[in-house]
Amino acid sequence: MFGDSHHPLRICLLSYRSNPHCGGQGVYVKNLSRALRDLGHKVDVVSGPPLLQLDSDIPVNHLPCLDLYNPNDLFRVPSLKELSDPVNFAEWIGVSTMGFPEPFTFGIRAFQHLRNKTRCYDIVHDNQSLSYGIWAIGRRMPTIATIHHPITIDRKIALRSVSSVWKKFKYLRWYSFIGMQKRVSRALSHVITVSACARNDICSDFNMSPDKFRIVPNGIDTDLFYPIPEIQREKNRIIVTNSADTPLKGLYYLLHAMADLSKTRKIRLVVVGSPKKNGGIVRLITRLGIGRLITFTGRISHEEFVRQYARASAAVVPSVYEGFGLPVGEAMACGVPVISTTGGALPEVVGDAGILVPPENSNALSRAISDLLDNPELSARLGKAGYERVHQHFTWRRAAEKTVEAYREVIRDHR
Repeated sequence: MFGDSHHPLRICLLSYRSNPHCGGQGVYVKNLSRALRDLGHKVDVVSGPPLLQLDSDIPVNHLPCLDLYNPNDLFRVPSLKELSDPVNFAEWIGVSTMGFPEPFTFGIRAFQHLRNKTRCYDIVHDNQSLSYGIWAIGRRMPTIATIHHPITIDRKIALRSVSSVWKKFKYLRWYSFIGMQKRVSRALSHVITVSACARNDICSDFNMSPDKFRIVPNGIDTDLFYPIPEIQREKNRIIVTNSADTPLKGLYYLLHAMADLSKTRKIRLVVVGSPKKNGGIVRLITRLGIGRLITFTGRISHEEFVRQYARASAAVVPSVYEGFGLPVGEAMACGVPVISTTGGALPEVVGDAGILVPPENSNALSRAISDLLDNPELSARLGKAGYERVHQHFTWRRAAEKTVEAYREVIRDHR
């Protein structure tokens, strides 16, 4: 009954780590759950840390865990009572041996939570934990997963970024959950991904058939990201929304471009977020001598985020790889001209509404930024084109509609 095209679905959306304010996965859960509910479906979210707060009509079941990556109590020592739980013990051992056990342990806890609720939901939707627990759930009830991009890409770029054998070993240990994710992905009948590029890379790296995939591009929340024409753009002010040390995000290359640009023009870079204390980004800024040019905003409200976009002459997305690239869409929704790399699916999002440069190329970034800042007509045209492209192609309502189509396929096939 609930699988036909006219009845609302009862959906359980799983996400092992779901900060709704930063990180693509948390934003995905927050916005997709809202859009699915607005279409009339019943949505329950089952979440790992941090505590996820959604609108009151979307229940959230927060699965207790050790939360050893909590920045307020990082790598704490659990009590003996906590460690008497086998799943907690596995989580602690994993973290203590430099691994990342959260996808695995979340899946086990999700299975424990759902094993007596098979009649409560029409579909279970896993948001890239790809745990053995998800495999077990899928044997009992219709289950689908979203893979935003293959984590093998993160591992490859991380390993390439270091030369030390010890550091390479640490990365290999951290990404040791990938074998599990490959096996679970192949066991699922259907998978959602967010771009053609992500689908092709997952098929290649996970040895999967493209027939399993349904491409559902992410949406952009245009209620949160929008132009503010009354705020004047500041000349030579660049914005980037990723402050992480993660090699995948390519901030290193943008900082080198800033050092080059500062030789011939007055320029400023606003980085939304905070750098890791004494991390590689901070050390690089010091080494390049560009600290006076860089402003880190720290954590800011959505309202301030939009104002930062409104003041910027250009937004730069220097990522080495993205399975989709929410920052590109958010900048375009704010009417900011965008310079992006061609890493991963970014060209699918940007289209002809921005400037594209090769990834891992600070010289190309420098030239593109200079060309855009020197051409106000081009800036205005790209800002307008980006805004229109988002409103035409990337709404959460459309993403939810296509996701529901995939749900109904899984339900029919599971019978």
